[in-house]
Amino acid sequence: MDVFKAISERSSIRSYVDKEVEQEKIDKILEVARLSPSASNKQRWKFIVVKNKETINKLAIASRNQLFIAEAPIVIVACAVESSHVMTCGQPAYTVDLSIAFSYMLLEAHALGLGACWIGAFFEEPVKEILNIPPSIKVVALTPIGYAKGELVVPKKRKTLSEIVCYEEYQ
Repeated sequence: MDVFKAISERSSIRSYVDKEVEQEKIDKILEVARLSPSASNKQRWKFIVVKNKETINKLAIASRNQLFIAEAPIVIVACAVESSHVMTCGQPAYTVDLSIAFSYMLLEAHALGLGACWIGAFFEEPVKEILNIPPSIKVVALTPIGYAKGELVVPKKRKTLSEIVCYEEYQ
C-alpha cells in the first residue's frame, strides 16, 4: 500500500471484532514507531502494549468512559520518558516526537488491515496508576488496535487545499 493511499483511506475505528491481533503485526506497528524521526534522534519514548482485558477495561474508563476501547484486543500507550527538552522553535520535543511516531503507527495498523483510533481524551493520572507509570513520565496518547467491525474505509470530510494553504506569507 502506498503512503497516500493509507493516509486517504485511514479512519478512526471505534468498533472491533473479538479477534486477537497477530504478534507479527504488533511488532511491525512498534517497529515503525522505532524508526520514526525524533528531535536530535533522542527517541525519548516508551510504548506500553496492553493485552490484559481487565487492564484495557480500566483504560477505557480512564479515557472518559470511551467504552469502545474495551472492545479492542490491544491498547498501545505512548509515553514521553523526558519532557523538558524544548526545540528551538519553542515546541516541547516530546509532543512532536510522539505525534510523529503515533501517526506512523496508526498508518501501519491501517496498512496491515487493522483499525485504530488516536485517543487524546483521557485522564493522565489514572492511566499512570493503572500502568504503574512513574510520575516523571508523560502519557501522550493511546490507541486501541484490532480488527474493525465493519468497513475500514470511511470517507472523511476535509477542507480544500485553498482553505489551508498559502504561499510566501500567511494570508
